[in-house]
Amino acid sequence: MTLKIGLVGLGKIAVDQHIPAIRGNKGLELVAGCSPASAPDGILRYPDMGAMLAAHPEIQAVSICTPPQVRHQLAGEAIAAGKHVFLEKPPAATVGEAASIAAMAAQRGVTALAGWHSRFAPGVESARNWMLARPIKSIKIRWKENVRQWHPGQKWIFEAGGMGVFDPGINALSILTRLLGGYALVRKASLQVPSNCSAPIRADLDMVSEHGVAIDAEFDFLQLGQQTWSIFVESEAGDTMALHLGGRTMEVNGKVVLDEPEREYPSMYEHFLGLVASGRSDVDLSPLQAVADAFLVGKLSSVEPYYE
Repeated sequence: MTLKIGLVGLGKIAVDQHIPAIRGNKGLELVAGCSPASAPDGILRYPDMGAMLAAHPEIQAVSICTPPQVRHQLAGEAIAAGKHVFLEKPPAATVGEAASIAAMAAQRGVTALAGWHSRFAPGVESARNWMLARPIKSIKIRWKENVRQWHPGQKWIFEAGGMGVFDPGINALSILTRLLGGYALVRKASLQVPSNCSAPIRADLDMVSEHGVAIDAEFDFLQLGQQTWSIFVESEAGDTMALHLGGRTMEVNGKVVLDEPEREYPSMYEHFLGLVASGRSDVDLSPLQAVADAFLVGKLSSVEPYYE
């Protein structure tokens, strides 16, 4: 049976990742999309989700690829219509909204997926197994990229609810919480917010695992030159493991042991298809909880304004 999907939001992430992943899976059919402005070639477009669902009652699931500030309302409307929901990360603008979506899906009997795509990077499960086999001493995260390069024109990212540097940083936190198998507890945080923005452009977090492993994280949205998406782990015995390129490569004691092509979104859609088939949901809120906690305990400082 083919799962018929409608795309809500037709911006960069939909065009770069969702559309190719859906079209590359024989178990999925992309029926239509909706956006008030964007109109990618080859996509039957409607101005909003209501119009799309009214025109295509055969749609069984929607992938919501909008900015996070409006995902709760859209997800609620889709779930009320009996549609399964795939939520681009983060699943909502707040932990409360995300938990509400999960509850609505459970009550309606449909599938909800919080799309933590970085957990599907090829090195993540191997890294998790490496960590499970030995006591861990410390973890470091260095997640630094150039916002002007990777998020051109996306003004919402620095608005309230847009999360700023945590938009990419939550990818690292999604990997971290998968590696830990639980929550990352934020003890201290330093958040630098441009004077003309409402979300941080740099963040430094002091965290600890539920078992007491020290975790140090640095997130920077103004990285020039080489972009860095790495997690470093040291065992109590002194062995080291590292994930680079967002989890595409893995090193053990400085030697590359895994280097595979990135296929996060195809893998995530395979997961979504399996969840729908089995009547299950997957809405883990631990990465979003870490971001929320950073704002709760963090010290905010105003820095120079940001202009694209």
